[in-house]
This record gives sequence, structure tokens and C-alpha cells, in this order.
Amino acid sequence: MAPDFSLSNQFGEPVTLSALRGAPVAVVFYPFAFSGICTGELCELRDNFAQFASSGTRLLAVSVDSKYTLRAYSSAEGFEFELLADFWPHGGVASSYGVFESERGMAGRATFVIDSSGMVRDAFSTPSGQARPLERYRQALAAL
Repeated sequence: MAPDFSLSNQFGEPVTLSALRGAPVAVVFYPFAFSGICTGELCELRDNFAQFASSGTRLLAVSVDSKYTLRAYSSAEGFEFELLADFWPHGGVASSYGVFESERGMAGRATFVIDSSGMVRDAFSTPSGQARPLERYRQALAAL
């Protein structure tokens, strides 16, 4: 089972993973808003958002940034999906998924694809400084 969590989105609204059961969810951890590789990755997801929508998959992007930073980031980049603030306790949700890099104070670059019953069906990551390939998302969504 995917570790449950409740975080605020960029508008300050709570998003609880267990409340989303009944549809698949992709939880995308990324280090920081407004950083180069993260922006490239999330803009690629934005530009291919139809793949998530057509499969009924809810896309949640999670970083340790505050909801205020995430609101500005979402507005600047035109993201149609929710950005969640794992701000306090700092990196708590990323820690529960085993992807928090405490020495750097940030989430690692990791994705968890969760089925409609709350089970992790796929997980993938890339090293710091390397973007996740869009094809890997396509494979994970196809396997749902």
C-alpha cells in the first residue's frame, strides 16, 4: 500500500491520498520549484497532461517548497495539475516514501504510480541532475 498523506496544494486546499481511491494516482516527487531540471520535467508533464487525463490518473507533484512558492510556480508555468507542499514537517511525506535526501533538504526525483485501490504498481527514479523520461510514465500508465 502507498503511504497515506495529506498535504496542501498550491491553493492551500488539503489533498489526502486515501480520499482519492477509486482512480489511479501518479505521485511525482521533485527537488525544488523554479529549478531548471524540475521545470523541464514538469513542463513536459504539462505538455503531455492528456495522457494522464485520458487514463483517469490524477497527477500530483510534490516538493518541499511552501504552498505560496508552488502557487507562483504553477501560475508562471500554467500547470493544470496539483503541486503539493511537503513543507512541514520538512520532507515528511518524501521520507515516508524513502526519497527524502536529508543532507540536501529536498525530495529526490522519484515517481510512484498508485492504482485505484491504493497499491503502488510502479516506481521509478533518476539520479540528481537527470530528468525522468516521459516514456517511463507512458509505460507505467499503460500497465495500470
